[in-house]
Amino acid sequence: MTAPDRYAVFGNPIAHSKSPFIHARFAEATGQALRYDALLAPVDGFAQAVADFQAAGGRGANVTVPFKLDAFALADTRSPRAEAAGAANTLVFAEQGIHADNTDGIGLVRDLAWLGAPIEGRRVLLLGAGGAARGVILPLLEAGPRELVIANRTQGKAEELATRFANAGPIRAGGFDSLQGSFDLVINATSSSLSDAAPDLPADVYAAGALAYDMMYGKTETAFLMAARALGASRLADGLGMLVEQAAESFALWRGVRPDTTPVRAALRDMLAAS
Repeated sequence: MTAPDRYAVFGNPIAHSKSPFIHARFAEATGQALRYDALLAPVDGFAQAVADFQAAGGRGANVTVPFKLDAFALADTRSPRAEAAGAANTLVFAEQGIHADNTDGIGLVRDLAWLGAPIEGRRVLLLGAGGAARGVILPLLEAGPRELVIANRTQGKAEELATRFANAGPIRAGGFDSLQGSFDLVINATSSSLSDAAPDLPADVYAAGALAYDMMYGKTETAFLMAARALGASRLADGLGMLVEQAAESFALWRGVRPDTTPVRAALRDMLAAS
């Protein structure tokens, strides 16, 4: 019997990762023979861990905190999405070398489409100017918003990002306290929900029918989503769907087939609720 192709996710820590569960479901649904593991890499030993995995027959890998910059640097070639993000969460191992991609942004855009929250022609607010924000800006702009505003506690960091992507679409930057007007879509890319906090936003930040979207997710509603509800956001969503959609994009890059994400979304939500 032929051994299944091997894939993995590298991180530190990594035991909490839902990726093995997600990709096992994708493989079962698409009839793909593969094995997917969660691998703990030493903080100072990512490149060697990847090399060892390749030598053992690995075909590709996902990469999570704190190695996305290391993955970008390790690659021989990079997709435009990875170049724009300056980081990679997906590696494809080929004869010609390691190819890096970043599927976070397209995962977000696909989740918003699944939620029935169009980007085209809408006014979009992206909160945060760190790696999570940078990784999704190009796909958001490619989806055709009327305007994408980046807001950050330190305004200068937001302005740096807006300058970086100035040629990609209608984008500008500001601080939380300088926001003006209402938005159809507000995306939280800050880490505030990890500390059970939420950015301080103007009372009129949410337009009628607006969606508040937190890239974080948890068993219960995040602090950002609770604050959004209090400010009158019509719809709320967390980042669980983004996690599944970015994984589906990685799976498609590796296997050439795109899995149906809906059953996996439901199974993952049930697993989270039962935890």
